[in-house]
Amino acid sequence: MSHLDDLVTQLDGSLADADAALAAGYPGDRGVRQPVHTVYVPGDRYGANTVAEWSEDARSVLALHGRSAIEVAEALDLRPSLAAEVYDRVTAKLEAEPIEDLRIDFEDGYGVRPDADEDAAVLAAARVLAATVRDGSAPPFHGVRIKSFEAPTRHRGLRTLDLFLGELAREGGITDGFVITLPKVTSVEQVTAMVTALETLEAAHDIPAGSLSFEIQVETPQAILGPDGTALVARMITAGGGRVTGLHYGTYDYSASLGVAAAYQSMEHPVADHAKDVMQVAAAGTGVFVSDGSTNVLPVGDREAVRAAWQLHLRLVRRSLARGIYQGWDLHPAQLPSRYVATYSFFREGLESAAARLRAYVHGGQSSYLDEPATAAALAAFVLRGVECGAVTVEEVDKLAGVDQRKLAELARRPVA
Repeated sequence: MSHLDDLVTQLDGSLADADAALAAGYPGDRGVRQPVHTVYVPGDRYGANTVAEWSEDARSVLALHGRSAIEVAEALDLRPSLAAEVYDRVTAKLEAEPIEDLRIDFEDGYGVRPDADEDAAVLAAARVLAATVRDGSAPPFHGVRIKSFEAPTRHRGLRTLDLFLGELAREGGITDGFVITLPKVTSVEQVTAMVTALETLEAAHDIPAGSLSFEIQVETPQAILGPDGTALVARMITAGGGRVTGLHYGTYDYSASLGVAAAYQSMEHPVADHAKDVMQVAAAGTGVFVSDGSTNVLPVGDREAVRAAWQLHLRLVRRSLARGIYQGWDLHPAQLPSRYVATYSFFREGLESAAARLRAYVHGGQSSYLDEPATAAALAAFVLRGVECGAVTVEEVDKLAGVDQRKLAELARRPVA
């Protein structure tokens, strides 16, 4: 063996543990679609017709205040040609798949009720979710938010989770799209406790071991900066043992915790940007999705009020997208038009350039960019997200970039079955 062979063998041995830790802790893309939003519905208001009602309400408000592409361009200050590209796509989306991710809420959106009342609402909601899963009307992603694991609400949160999972499992309603949201996480130990709870409940309700996953809501300063000066949210992902699928920013709880006055609490406040910067860095390479929060300025009232709220929502959604945060929360059906107009216009505006660069990268040819593999992966991921949410068709991508959806996934470094 040469000196170089000896050196390689030596370094392979000394770096073996670091290599294994990197592969385990940063596996990359999970190979699944990320929803563009999460819709929160209070547990006692959720029913078999919830998705259909949100669809009807969203289409009604659009018909009232944005009856055409020209009106939408005027209402949201879009280029008329761009509004024309997205309008029919948005109306089709609102009819076919208005909600991509639904969360049945038994935390802040539900409040504190007598135990018997919450028990009844939990069981009813689980039965309805199972029925919609069976008949195919459930959103592709769906789940439940329980109360936090802080001491005052821990027992109630666990009871809700136990009842919901038990009923959902008995009714055959647990799918790969099911997820649990754990709010107001303040310590790594709460994440470890959630893992223990899920292990116990899987065994109790005959759910396949390791199949239940959960999201961490980052709503407290403790999740961002622990008493030892470290970013606890990064340790929380590790403590989840592969079960953590998302980090969701809680706009108003987090801002209030830092003393931000109510009038200034926003997704774009500097404290929000700092928290989300930390979340993105912590989640990078782990396969954990990052979601922005919500705006509580609702598109309700007269035309002027609705359009003003739409303009704000569109700007905030596009701001998140530009920051590389591809998901947010929606709290009202009238937010769906501005959510999808913002999302679709973002992907449509960037499609031609991204596709041209991909074509040059894959097939060669003239390009004003010298794209490296990492940038090509980002370009492919961008286009793939556009396809998955309905903003872009696979036929358009094939025509513009000369690649199909499978090749897009390969370029985006997403595992392909």
